[in-house]
Amino acid sequence: MSRYVGAIDQGTTSTRFIVFDRGGAIVAVAQREHEQIYPRPGHVEHDANEIWRNTRTVMREALEKAGLQPSDLVSIGITNQRETTLIWDRATGRPLHNALVWQDTRVDGLVAGFARDGGKDRFRAVTGLPLASYFSGLKLAWLLDRVPGARAGAEAGDVLFGTMDTWLVWNLTGGPEGGLHVTDATNASRTQLMALDSLDWDAGMISAFAIPRAMLPRIVSSSAVYGETVRPFPGVPIAGILGDQQAALFGQACFAPGEAKNTYGTGCFVLMNTGAAPVPSTRGLVTTLAYRLGDAAPVYALEGSIAITGALVQWLRDNLGLIRDSAEIEPLARTVEDNGDVYFVPAFSGLYAPHWRESARGIIAGLTRYANKGHIARAALEATAYQTREVIEAMETDSGIPITELRADGGMVGNDLLMQFQASLLAVPVLRPKVTETTALGAAYAAGLATGYWAGTGDLVANWGVDHRWHPRLDEAERNRLYAAWGKAVTRSFDWTDAPE
Repeated sequence: MSRYVGAIDQGTTSTRFIVFDRGGAIVAVAQREHEQIYPRPGHVEHDANEIWRNTRTVMREALEKAGLQPSDLVSIGITNQRETTLIWDRATGRPLHNALVWQDTRVDGLVAGFARDGGKDRFRAVTGLPLASYFSGLKLAWLLDRVPGARAGAEAGDVLFGTMDTWLVWNLTGGPEGGLHVTDATNASRTQLMALDSLDWDAGMISAFAIPRAMLPRIVSSSAVYGETVRPFPGVPIAGILGDQQAALFGQACFAPGEAKNTYGTGCFVLMNTGAAPVPSTRGLVTTLAYRLGDAAPVYALEGSIAITGALVQWLRDNLGLIRDSAEIEPLARTVEDNGDVYFVPAFSGLYAPHWRESARGIIAGLTRYANKGHIARAALEATAYQTREVIEAMETDSGIPITELRADGGMVGNDLLMQFQASLLAVPVLRPKVTETTALGAAYAAGLATGYWAGTGDLVANWGVDHRWHPRLDEAERNRLYAAWGKAVTRSFDWTDAPE
């Protein structure tokens, strides 16, 4: 009898396979990092074949670690970095170009061109999204226009498009030998090609971006049996797909309107469940699909996406050599009592929510002879909390719902200094769950619900529990003083570059 559910967590920097039991506890995990490719400033790429090789490897390794067979898995769910964009040959499975990562800004010129005729919000009513380099549709348009033979192949149905969930499902189910070409509605909602009301590809968006419909995958539910694995081992149902941030919302059991989570990873992603109706944003957030279970009505969310948070710590490590290991950032930041009036705005790929400024670039403001590396480390950590507060305030305004607590997950939740400062800056408790791998857990939950491993969302709520709770400590005057200084620093990062042609 199958006893466990597996989850492929295909992230920005690595791919993991995690096996969960019925209580949501981790049974086994295996992980492989993949190369980050930077052909020029603002360009970020991944080798999709490397990711597929790593996926096969970690699936086998996790089962071997736990002494399990594929037959021990009732189903597999997939969660993935969302807007990362790939095209490949249907007959050979060969990618026509490296995947363009969600952080890539090479389509800034296309964004500016479309915005000149109707503004950045011209497509928001249909898709819930502003015009930005972040989303998949314009990345796909760029590939079709720049890769030789891509457009002709796409129009003939010989070249396929997908985000990383689509690429993995296609390969897992056979690839050129009958692989399924699907994406779930959460990932489709991030392409700027799907209509939020119909959950189908929108004819007007496809026409505006000149995307051949023949290359687009079929949009499916977030929780349903799509097919079975052919490789690296056969016969396991693939039954759940959720974009990574929606998966974290699901894994955090945020099933009621007003419940919110923040994932502290490479970037930060705040999502609030808004229920059965999409809530338009007037404050720089995106309206997105939270999940759809089987044939049930879809559930929507507001999201604030922050491009650079954990990646800033990596940058201090890899580019400046300020630390040797990411874990050293907190001890270094604790060598000083405060930030020394230093503020770090990490607009390396422009600013995402709530500003949406592609022309912004990173700055360190407030430097004096007094400042040292401890202040810079502390400012880097605090930048995550400041950006999160900006998004939370916009979310409360758009939804009309005050957030009374924030559920936190992701790699940075082990940083006590950051989590305490976040609670103090928001003036609400920040909660870390017992299982912090909520992205993979959400994908496992979706797959397990589709195959009857869990009876319903009530089982998932019962699994959720608090590991640690941080309470606010700053008084209101100090909290507002710091936040005002941060706001001043943010404005200094605006309009640093011109949009490329």
